[in-house]
Amino acid sequence: MYEVTIKKSFSAAHILKEIGGKCEDLHGHNFVVEVTVKGESLNKEDLLIDFRVLKGWTNEILEQLDHKYLNQIDIFKGMNPSSEQIARYIHDRLTDNMKSMDLKVSRVTVWESENARVAYYDD
Repeated sequence: MYEVTIKKSFSAAHILKEIGGKCEDLHGHNFVVEVTVKGESLNKEDLLIDFRVLKGWTNEILEQLDHKYLNQIDIFKGMNPSSEQIARYIHDRLTDNMKSMDLKVSRVTVWESENARVAYYDD
């Protein structure tokens, strides 16, 4: 089994309702996102996936989130735009991009600070 991981970042603001504390106030993060893709075989170029392709797909997704107030984005309507929800959204979008490939999104990790992260993955 092979794995490829890329790391990207974006900045955004959000409010997390009904959790108590300061996070119920408007605040922002410089999020760091790690995307790991796995697969059993390499392509004809002897790559699992070209880093540029994976970075491009991830950039397209993050562009929708970068420098935004996440509570006002349609994809997060009716929910807290938590790091958990962000990780799942990125995972699901990347999974859609890989349907025609023999690859799987192994894990999406979202860091909201250098000492706090969440990860989302399918079993």
